[in-house]
Amino acid sequence: MLKESDCIFGLRPVIEAIRSGKQLDRLLIRQGLQGGLYHELMTEVKKHNIVYQIVPLERIELVTRKNHQGVLAWLALIEYQRVSNLLPMIFEKGEDPLVIALDGISDVRNFGAIVRSADCLGAHAIIIPEKGSARITADAIKTSAGALHSFPVCREKSIVRAIEFLKESGLKVICAGEKSGKIASEVVMTGPSVLILGSEDKGISRELTILADEQVKIPMMGNINSLNVSVAAGILLYEIMRQRSDNIRK
Repeated sequence: MLKESDCIFGLRPVIEAIRSGKQLDRLLIRQGLQGGLYHELMTEVKKHNIVYQIVPLERIELVTRKNHQGVLAWLALIEYQRVSNLLPMIFEKGEDPLVIALDGISDVRNFGAIVRSADCLGAHAIIIPEKGSARITADAIKTSAGALHSFPVCREKSIVRAIEFLKESGLKVICAGEKSGKIASEVVMTGPSVLILGSEDKGISRELTILADEQVKIPMMGNINSLNVSVAAGILLYEIMRQRSDNIRK
C-alpha cells in the first residue's frame, strides 16, 4: 500500500532530491504535465536514468491531495548497485561469484525471505529488474531480518542484458523450474554461477531460459507439486553451498 507519509511530492523537492544523490524507488508524473520546472525535472530524470511512470491525476491523488504539482516520488530505502561494478570486486577477492536473479517476483515478503537466505548461504548479490519486481519496503526489510541493509541488490534496466553480461563474464547460468531440467543435486553448481528464479505463476521468461547452461528442479514427493519461491531458493542455495564446501575439502 502506497502511503503519503513515505513519499515526497512537488516538482522542486523531487528535483533537489535527485540532484543531492538520493535514489528514487518510484516516480509518478501526471499525464500532460508541462512547464519550465517539468522540463528541468525530466532533464535530471534522463541524466540519472531514473525509471518513471506517466499516470493520470487520479492515480497520484489516491496517495495525496496536497500540492503535489503532478509529481510524486518515493525514496529508495536501500542503495542499489550495478552488477557490472560489483562483479570485478568479487573476482578480486578470489571468490567464485554466486549471483541470484529474480524474474517477476513481486511479493515483498518472498523477496525479503530470499535475501535473508542469500545472505546466510553465501550468495554475493541479487539482481532485480527496474520494472515488474517487488519494491523494497519496510515489510521486505523486516522479512529479510535486516539483511537488505547490507546485502547487495542490483537493480538493472534489463535483466536479460544483465544475465548476458554475467554469462560473457564466465558465470554459468542456472535456471530453476518446477518440472523441467535435472534434479539439482545431480548438476554441478560449483564455480562462478548465476541462479535464476521465476515467479510462482509464470515461472522464468523464455528470454532468460534460452540463456541457461543448466535447468534444475527440486524433487517432489508429496501431493503438492510446487514450493513457495523463497523456500525453493533456500533449498537450491543450500545445495550450491554444500557442493562448494565439498569441492573445497577435496
